[in-house]
Amino acid sequence: MINTALISQFSRFIAVGLVNTAIDFAVLNLLSWTTGIYSGSGIILLNSVAFTAAVVNSYFMNKYWTFGVRDGVKTSEVSKFLGVSLVGLGINTSLVYGITTLIVLPLPQVGPALWENFAKAVATGASLIWNFIGYKLFVFKK
Repeated sequence: MINTALISQFSRFIAVGLVNTAIDFAVLNLLSWTTGIYSGSGIILLNSVAFTAAVVNSYFMNKYWTFGVRDGVKTSEVSKFLGVSLVGLGINTSLVYGITTLIVLPLPQVGPALWENFAKAVATGASLIWNFIGYKLFVFKK
């Protein structure tokens, strides 16, 4: 039997994720363009800043819209959210760093900015799965 409530909730999570992904990519691309950093250890800081900007938005949109929790901001909930998000940040940043720094560009036509965005897309997919499970089962459970 199809669980329509779960499908609806996951659909809202995807919509929020698209907004957060736009924020994440926009901030990362702006920072990379401004600094000229597209790989190496510097990408860790830039990706962390971009991911954090998206996570702040994510908390409020997921709490109130995706998971429908209306009881205000609680310290324990924020702590759990940050814990799940920090693991997501680790997954995301590890993949961005690994792909941009340890894997050689496959074609000369692929520049560092495009390669960085490819890495970010892979990392976003991986961290999306972790975040949904963590938020649903640990942070915003009713």
